[in-house]
Amino acid sequence: MLSHEDNELLVRVGAGTPMGKLMRLYWIPFLLARDVPADGLPYRVRLLGEELVAFRDSTGAVGLVDHACPHRGAPLQFGRNEEGGLRCVYHGWKFSVDGSCQEMPAEPENTPMLKRVRVKAYPVQERNGVLWTYMGPDAEPPPLPSMEWNMVPPENAHVSMRIQECNWLQALEGEIDSAHAAFLHSRVDAGGAIGDWKQTADLQPKFEVVQHDAGIHIASRRKFEGDRNYIRVNQFLMPFWTLVPPFSEFPELSGHAWVPMDDEHTLCITFSYHPAQPFYAKTKKLMKEGHKGRETGHHSEVAYEKRAVNEPYHTYWSRYSRANAYGFNEELHAVYNAGFPGLWVQDAACQSGVMPIYDRSKENLGVSDSGVARTRRVLLEAARKLATEEIRPASAQEPDKFLVRAISIMIPAGGDWMAHGREFMQAQPGKDFGYQP
Repeated sequence: MLSHEDNELLVRVGAGTPMGKLMRLYWIPFLLARDVPADGLPYRVRLLGEELVAFRDSTGAVGLVDHACPHRGAPLQFGRNEEGGLRCVYHGWKFSVDGSCQEMPAEPENTPMLKRVRVKAYPVQERNGVLWTYMGPDAEPPPLPSMEWNMVPPENAHVSMRIQECNWLQALEGEIDSAHAAFLHSRVDAGGAIGDWKQTADLQPKFEVVQHDAGIHIASRRKFEGDRNYIRVNQFLMPFWTLVPPFSEFPELSGHAWVPMDDEHTLCITFSYHPAQPFYAKTKKLMKEGHKGRETGHHSEVAYEKRAVNEPYHTYWSRYSRANAYGFNEELHAVYNAGFPGLWVQDAACQSGVMPIYDRSKENLGVSDSGVARTRRVLLEAARKLATEEIRPASAQEPDKFLVRAISIMIPAGGDWMAHGREFMQAQPGKDFGYQP
């Protein structure tokens, strides 16, 4: 378990906090490019407790700026995005994507304020339909991280977003906890494809954790027929990434960026991809539409609850929330181990259902929580080294540290999974799995 003090250090991400400073060393994915058309309505964003708006100017450049006009605090959310800048509707002050002020219509033509006044702005890069920002201290940001899901051709991937009502770490820890899947996502009866998952053959996996330059390999070893071990290696990557191994006859790699909106809300960016070929059309359709009213690991496009445009991420709030018990249904509960309408909803209900920030000092961790415990230690150490010694993690400056894959392989019983899996855990866009998942 964590002390109250360590729990507070991990979940507080505002400017000036140890974890907030650590997060700001990294490029942060924050929006899909399609959400900001050129000269379109600005899009409200909240990241690391900061209130922002994103917009795309007439040239196609994207800006991420403070939500309040620096003149008298009017909301730039309602600004007019026109002719190469965002114009406040209150007095007409107009700002470029870099935050510089272009026009002050009510002020004298030669006013010195025009050169002096700026709106806070963060640099933005766009790659394969995803917008990234750097909120850190360096005038020259590091390169974008080499995250394979965002480097393969767009047709090889499916990306979705949703809001989760808890702190970022509660959400992240659910995905590196490999022991829960065979329980939480199972059925009461013998039906469904989940009953065929290899991990259901052994419900007491042995966990082995190995730290690396970008994060942690979290391996679960399960006994399997024929004197073999089934090895699943999940990945935690600094500061908020998780990667999940393939598991079905249509293998895919998947994972999340668990991006903190603030201390109590998380932007969940979910990605699934094939490293070497276009993504399966049927699988993508299921992810977009769900299946018979049930959600997959992705939020479906039909289950969003659109909110007012001045609410951060107004198009990505789900109709499944703590307020309606995440759609819990007694009839579903009679068929499925957890009576929620689909995979991600089951996860979110367990991660968020009690409270936005759970008191981890009340936990009782077991051997199956090895990956969770080590992840917390890695984050605490990194945040403290940065705060006290100004030592940055290597992954904050070296993008290729992120060229890592999660894997699921069969090896001889008792075999060395690092030796057997080392080649397969090395990501390289265009390179196939190299084994039969």
